Amino acid sequence: MKTSDKYKKQFFEVKNAERKWAKKTFIEKPPVWCSVDLRDGNQALIVPMSLDEKLKFFKLLVDVGFKEIEVGFPAASETEYTFLRTLIKKDMIPDDVTIQVLTQSREHIIKKTFKALEGIGNDKAIIHLYNSTSLAQREQVFKKSKEEIIKIAEVGAKYFNDMCKENKVKYRYEYSPESFTGTEPEFALEICNRVLDVWEPCADNKVIINLPVTVEHSSPNVYADQVEYMNDNLKYRENVIISLHPHNDRGTAVADAELGLLAGGDRVEGTLFGNGERTGNVDIITLALNMYSQGIEPNLDFTNITEIKNLYEEVTRMKVYDRQPYSGKLVFAAFSGSHQDAISKGMKWREENNIYEWTVPYLPIDPRDLGRVYETDVIRINSQSGKGGVSYILENNYSYKLPKKLSEEVSYLVKSVSDKSHNELSSDEIFKIFTDNYINKFDRIKLDKISFENDRDESVVKLNISFDGKILTFEGRGKGKFESVVNAISNNISNVSINDLTYDEHGISKGADSKAITYLSFTTDTGSVVWGVGLDTDILTSSIYALFSAINRALL
Repeated sequence: MKTSDKYKKQFFEVKNAERKWAKKTFIEKPPVWCSVDLRDGNQALIVPMSLDEKLKFFKLLVDVGFKEIEVGFPAASETEYTFLRTLIKKDMIPDDVTIQVLTQSREHIIKKTFKALEGIGNDKAIIHLYNSTSLAQREQVFKKSKEEIIKIAEVGAKYFNDMCKENKVKYRYEYSPESFTGTEPEFALEICNRVLDVWEPCADNKVIINLPVTVEHSSPNVYADQVEYMNDNLKYRENVIISLHPHNDRGTAVADAELGLLAGGDRVEGTLFGNGERTGNVDIITLALNMYSQGIEPNLDFTNITEIKNLYEEVTRMKVYDRQPYSGKLVFAAFSGSHQDAISKGMKWREENNIYEWTVPYLPIDPRDLGRVYETDVIRINSQSGKGGVSYILENNYSYKLPKKLSEEVSYLVKSVSDKSHNELSSDEIFKIFTDNYINKFDRIKLDKISFENDRDESVVKLNISFDGKILTFEGRGKGKFESVVNAISNNISNVSINDLTYDEHGISKGADSKAITYLSFTTDTGSVVWGVGLDTDILTSSIYALFSAINRALL
């Protein structure tokens, strides 16, 4: 017998499922978002948040744009109770935000929950009732029949009505058949409809039916079938909001939510960065930005994703994984040479063609929309990188537009340094490698003095140079000043031959600080191509410096 033989499916399929959701190709509008960070997320922390941390996190959730925020289980602990009372007494809940509280279907717990809500005002709170309905819970934990489980839910629902009437308040109601995905669909439907019969939802008093993936037992298509079954058969459907609450045990919470929305879901409960019990809840950031990347405005603001991440890590003492979709430190980073080249060219094509639509290869979303920076977040250089990445950094960070052949040479040098150090290289380190090896190099041959004269159609140069510490004087002639310098050196230094000379130049800044940069190459008698780069405020001087740099590199 194999050890896997002890496992069997713990979910219940919908019989004759229609699968209308499978005919849809994308989500057309965002759901109502409800953050459960302060309840579901908080109870999953090794060290739960303090009151001050909860208040700080609540403000963050409001700033992000959540209009429904579950603030806890006020009957469960004094901290939870005090937090809710603080929000109400200090008038910290914005007019357009509704808070949500959780309660079991037990009279004394419901009573304390209502007490915690005193003074909040009508329609400013959602009271969330739940009891577990799965076969495993009924048999192993509660040892109760289906009818007894329904009775628990009905008693709690009726007590909600009684408490609202007694306290002369009006709150919104939510019911969860906890462990919905481990419950027979017919029974989940029956218990939800019995609760709805007690609450009698109407257009002015809609009820939330939450369908939690308390534990992921199946692939997301099964959950979609279950949601669609409820969507098609719930009573009072036009006055019921179907809410989804996926956990991530199988690593498919986002897919559960997306297919659940296609299947009829109206609302999603989740957390920032997917925090929650065991493997966590659905990550609302991922879910919302998936929609954003398809042109659907999610109505949540993640333009400062790094600040959100920093505060989250501070108050939860959790870490956001480097590869966490959208929010991880490395999710936009390209180390591969071919990826870097494609991204660099895609960025350039978009700029040159003045394209607004985002179609850059390998980047499903513009990092700048999340407050990320191309120079530090996108192109990262290590031994796997290619010329595209190195060129991108030198051009975008330092305005150096390297010729293609020089770019290839520099990239191999950078990769070699990274490979030997077994480290990623920062842009400053790349820039230093480039400048140290190519720009204004005067190792063996140095320019001491230079003067020009004109002789009819020719330029005549007199050069004083230092060659291995000795001062030498040369004269050269040419059609222009730069050609005369080339001829002076090539005609007078026997071990320096200059063939097939090429050069390119451009400015790298504006105004009084403008400089000219020259990229120069020539072929030696042995067939080797050497490069040098010159930098100066004067274009002729930068060209001469580039020549000297290349000669010195040839003499290495």
